[in-house]
Amino acid sequence: MSVHIAFETPKDIQEQVYELVKAIGKDGRGKIKKGANEVTKAAERGIASMIVMAENVNPGELLAHVPMICKEKGIPFIYVEDQGYLADSAGMTAGTRTAAVAVLDVDKEAQDIFNEVKSHYETLAK
Repeated sequence: MSVHIAFETPKDIQEQVYELVKAIGKDGRGKIKKGANEVTKAAERGIASMIVMAENVNPGELLAHVPMICKEKGIPFIYVEDQGYLADSAGMTAGTRTAAVAVLDVDKEAQDIFNEVKSHYETLAK
């Protein structure tokens, strides 16, 4: 397990996380920031509603600080397996990858899935 991973996220929950990111990123039902630097800024400023991080980031130290910032600011965070699939779900160009995504705003249509993923975080992070 990489240094930035605080807990394991089951596959079925990861699928819901990908759906959430797709609803916000590709389908435009909210606003996201992509990439380790943008995610770090959003977390430090406290403007992120949730952080999604890829597990297969190399080196893992790239995101090691993000869970600590999230805990300090009270921002839920969760993991998905693949940064390529995360980038695709976020609506990025084919073949690109992203280490993390910060969810900033969620439209009403995506609020239910956001709340469901957030409840999974609360259970997993204990």
